[in-house]
Amino acid sequence: MAKDLYEVLGVSKNATDDEIKKAFRRRARELHPDVNKAADAEDQFKELNEAYDVLSDANKRAQYDRFGTIPGAAGGGNPYGGGNGYVDFEDLFGGGFGMGDIFSSFFGGQGGGARQQQRREGRDMGVGLRLTLEEVAAGAKKEIVYDRLAPCPDCDGSGLGPDGHEVTCPDCNGQGRVVTVQHTFLGDMQSATTCKTCGGTGRSIENPCPECEGQGRVPDRQRVTVEVPVGIRDSQQLRLSGFGEAGLQGAAAGDLIVTCRIQPHEFFERDGDNLHARANISIVQATLGADIEIDGIFEDEKVEVRIPEGCQNEQVVRVKGFGMPKFRSEARGDMYVHVNVVVPKKVTKKQRELLEQLAEDMGENVADVRTPLQKLRDAFN
Repeated sequence: MAKDLYEVLGVSKNATDDEIKKAFRRRARELHPDVNKAADAEDQFKELNEAYDVLSDANKRAQYDRFGTIPGAAGGGNPYGGGNGYVDFEDLFGGGFGMGDIFSSFFGGQGGGARQQQRREGRDMGVGLRLTLEEVAAGAKKEIVYDRLAPCPDCDGSGLGPDGHEVTCPDCNGQGRVVTVQHTFLGDMQSATTCKTCGGTGRSIENPCPECEGQGRVPDRQRVTVEVPVGIRDSQQLRLSGFGEAGLQGAAAGDLIVTCRIQPHEFFERDGDNLHARANISIVQATLGADIEIDGIFEDEKVEVRIPEGCQNEQVVRVKGFGMPKFRSEARGDMYVHVNVVVPKKVTKKQRELLEQLAEDMGENVADVRTPLQKLRDAFN
């Protein structure tokens, strides 16, 4: 970022979080392509959004103030990807839902003046939450950062400014519908349409809130902590009531739908409530049987695996009660250990003699790969 981020937002370096939010909303209204027809309006809005991504986050802002740069913040990348407790943002009604789309919805909302018709209740929104298998096993609290139309803090979501109040809509006289008459050669034709001034409510606002323009909601960056229950499945959803898009002028807000995405594990593979793992054993352990120990899904958990006598390669050994914790239950699934019998590539002379003796006792033919020189040395020894 070549430009000073504070300069892009039009605030001082000592600006409070609230001042940064207000400055962003003010500048975004001026630069959004829906209202600004300048050739570079889209680029300026993108630059403004990138600056807000940094200055609205305490950690990124501190790093920027110290070093003057934010790795990964520029270039249009996802400012929330790749850890730090953040998540991928996915709009359930069509991907790529960002602050630009939030402002498009804001400009289409109903305010104090004439605006197009729009639903009053807020829409549901969605995010995809990345989780590790260990987090699913133990449960986790994850912070989600996303953009939404939130209740206006200046008017508490009412849309009313100082001395503001609701009045009967002057265009439809409180009916919510406007009747027009068209004169034709067949006679007068009447048609009724939803009033664009009040959006069909029959009420409008005098002296609307200047911050939200009478909508009762403003574009904002929301942070919410999600408690992930133990044992949740991949693609399972959690619903956070009231954390979706805020409604117009205090109408009901939508919900935030969190879709859990469980990342592949380097050692375990999940199958419902069961876990599958692999373990290497020697030919001696496979032949005689053995007790081995492998890591469990919990930190510092050790799982004792009884290898039966005569165990074959790819044989599966079941260990009860060491799988994944079951959803909303204290019980656990089982662990299935897939055995891999490892044959040594090299053996010592003594080991070879013992194996040859074993082969002779079992009546098995084995290849004699010793050179004549080795055989001569063996004869002298």
